[in-house]
Amino acid sequence: MKQIAAVQAAIEKACLKVNRCPSEVKLLAISKSVPVEVIHKAYQAGLNLFGENRVQELTQKIPLLPAEIKWHLVGTLQRNKVKQVIGRVDLIHSVDRLSLAREISKWAQKSDITVKVLLQVNIAGEKTKKGFTVEEVRGQLETLSNLPNLQIKGLMTLAPWVQDPEKVRPVFRELRLLAQELASMGLANVEMQELSMGMSNDFPVAIEEGATIVRIGSRLFGVRN
Repeated sequence: MKQIAAVQAAIEKACLKVNRCPSEVKLLAISKSVPVEVIHKAYQAGLNLFGENRVQELTQKIPLLPAEIKWHLVGTLQRNKVKQVIGRVDLIHSVDRLSLAREISKWAQKSDITVKVLLQVNIAGEKTKKGFTVEEVRGQLETLSNLPNLQIKGLMTLAPWVQDPEKVRPVFRELRLLAQELASMGLANVEMQELSMGMSNDFPVAIEEGATIVRIGSRLFGVRN
């Protein structure tokens, strides 16, 4: 798939521009609405990290595809669907409130596993987007860090969609600086290793500002509903 090579080349170019090693950035292929056959072709072409937005679609696809594939959940997670994803995904990007974190912790304890999560932060303060505010993350991180069987691996944000990616550079920069601040608190179960930010239209700028996971959908699979 030529699209994969093109995205990988763009990732490498963005990394080299700011003296980062390309291996520091994971390409998460967002496979929402993508048929299983197309995902399998992408896997055969070298991708093994896929992200889904909807729990139902995720759980339907997992048994139909190679067990070697690692899955991330990137979409909104309702508390009543937490038990469906526990133990089935490698990382949950969209922990956007304390009550959801508590529910994940509860089911993780029941399953006797540790669940890795990212805290979704609404850096831009958009009313249409979910996520902790910066102040909420600062104030609630200690409580979050004490939840059993939960490992906070970093932060995620959804930047506003704009024609010029340079306009959202401050959003990505603020998330990186927030992660550094939170890491300096030295709390147990808080690592701040991952910054999930940047999508098809703005991922090079996100990489320049420190992204470790870029969520690419349309650049790989075309525009979908």
